[in-house]
Amino acid sequence: MIRPLTSQDYSQWHILWSKYLDFYETKLEDSIFETTFKKLISKDHPNQNALVSQDKDALTGLVHFILHPHNWKSEDVVYLQDLYTDEPLRGNGIGRALIEAVYKVADENGTPNVYWLTQDHNRIARHLYDRIGTLTPFIKYNR
Repeated sequence: MIRPLTSQDYSQWHILWSKYLDFYETKLEDSIFETTFKKLISKDHPNQNALVSQDKDALTGLVHFILHPHNWKSEDVVYLQDLYTDEPLRGNGIGRALIEAVYKVADENGTPNVYWLTQDHNRIARHLYDRIGTLTPFIKYNR
């Protein structure tokens, strides 16, 4: 089942997002976890969103996505920032279901353009992404 993140999900969400960040060799302070979670469940931050997959009482995956303006479009676009499926459950369609749930939210919101980034060596995820999205030629730079 895919559903919105709720205030009761914090401990399980924290574990899943920590595993996601570990994959990207990233550590965040607890204050960032707390602030991000509050924004993801707050009606005061409608552009920051999260959905989770759940099986019985356990969260099995998460997706965070952000709606934002785009100078080349009249409507907003959706940035799918974080996507994670608990490792033992990969290959069961959870990642695809989470992406499709974001697509559905985007379509219902009138913001059909959804994009995301991944590392070139993330072969397992890219296998899914190649079937559900379109690879672009863009290269990302950071300051």
